[in-house]
Amino acid sequence: MEKSLDVVFKPINLPCGRVLNNRLVKVALYEHLADFRGGPPNEHHFQLYSNWAAFGWGMILTGNVQVSRDHIGLGRDIVIPGKLSAESLLPFRHLATSMKGSGEDAPLTIMQLCHCGRQSTNFLGGRSPFKPPLAPSSIPVTSRNSGWLSEFLHALMFQIPKPMSVDDIDDAVEAFITGAKVAFESGFDGIQLHAAHGCEFILRIVDCYSCCLLDLLAQFISPKSNKRTDDYSAESENALRIVHRIASGIRSSTSPNFVIGIKLNAADYASKDDPNAYDRVITHFKSIAKWGLIDFIEVSGGDYEKPAKSNASSDFLSTTNSLRQALFSDFSQAAMDVLESLSLGQSSPLIVLTGGLRTPELLHTALTSNHAHLLGIGRGSVLLPDLPRRIKQHAASGSSDSQWLSPFSEEPKLDSWSRIRRHLPAIPLLSAGIVSAWYNVAMRQLAARPLSISQSQEPAFQADYNIGPVGAIFWMWFWLDDSWRRGLYLALGGILFYLVSSLVMS
Repeated sequence: MEKSLDVVFKPINLPCGRVLNNRLVKVALYEHLADFRGGPPNEHHFQLYSNWAAFGWGMILTGNVQVSRDHIGLGRDIVIPGKLSAESLLPFRHLATSMKGSGEDAPLTIMQLCHCGRQSTNFLGGRSPFKPPLAPSSIPVTSRNSGWLSEFLHALMFQIPKPMSVDDIDDAVEAFITGAKVAFESGFDGIQLHAAHGCEFILRIVDCYSCCLLDLLAQFISPKSNKRTDDYSAESENALRIVHRIASGIRSSTSPNFVIGIKLNAADYASKDDPNAYDRVITHFKSIAKWGLIDFIEVSGGDYEKPAKSNASSDFLSTTNSLRQALFSDFSQAAMDVLESLSLGQSSPLIVLTGGLRTPELLHTALTSNHAHLLGIGRGSVLLPDLPRRIKQHAASGSSDSQWLSPFSEEPKLDSWSRIRRHLPAIPLLSAGIVSAWYNVAMRQLAARPLSISQSQEPAFQADYNIGPVGAIFWMWFWLDDSWRRGLYLALGGILFYLVSSLVMS
């Protein structure tokens, strides 16, 4: 096999006319850096994205930016302001500038827009305690684990959602369009509509709950969460009606060269009870592509592996160890073939493949085997924010077989959690999101200071691999930004002053 990564740095055009300088996409990651109840981007976001912007990514996406203040996820989300003004847009303009960096080959900057719907959690979701969230249908996230403790935690975390009226749907459409206007007026190059699983930390709780946690747009698409019988049902073309309305509204409210992307997760369609899952995801994919509104479609939901040597052009994955992985395999391979069969020409959206692209060989194979146009890198962008630079160094110096097959970076070893868990009560939520929490803490470290952009062979950033599973959960949640820290110091100072005064007066 030819061991060349030149194809990774070949520019490519989006249908709207924008150009990516290379194929490397830093995909959306949940930052957990905003105010505790959600708010605008802040200095932590600015430094984090400035560090990514310094190293030559082709496109950079924000984490999920919530379009509805009362339907956020786990707190600390960036939230679209209720009223648009020069003052409220200023932090978003600062973020867009930070993401572009100061180099000549600036990445395209994309804001991911999200509405949590029924997965918006109690207490942290932006609503009054125990006020139900809005969703397509009144179908709660149900507990798979028996026992009073599991059911109690579930009842605390999720409420039975309230079915959305047509007016509620109209409000949600307008909220997404407003979010796109914020991105457009702030200097972002485009947006991505989140129509897949929810934030990854909450997704880990899928291990504990039988219904997959989907964001609002995916909740409308899925027959598991949408039992409506009106124009917004999950049947045929109705399933994508709200998405089409949003995409059309964004296109007419921005400009012809404003990038519009969408994220789909093949795993969201996987169900043992649905023999037509594959046909449904392909039908939806075709419909979205033929709209002529979408510039890129991100495909996620599994781990990419190199094709089998015996049939590299058709065997997309050599291992399918689960229903979701199998569907991801079939859908991801078919996506590029479907686009070619539609003969859409320059209006054909590009495919971003996300999941498991950890080695030089896999990057090369995904592009040269025509499995994707763009390469989505998530956690790898945290461990190696300078990955594009390092890939160029790798290509320039040549590589041995071991380097070609080796992961770019070491992943955290969090296996000790299984030993710790044996000594704790059986509380499913304790094991939810350990890995995601570790990466949240690593992003916070990455946001702490500017990185050196020298041409050194050493990594520009070194995550703290000494943080274990307990430390990851603790430091993710028990973190005080500057405003909270000042408040805590004032409170502690007040308590100390009171105690000293009491002693003096006694």
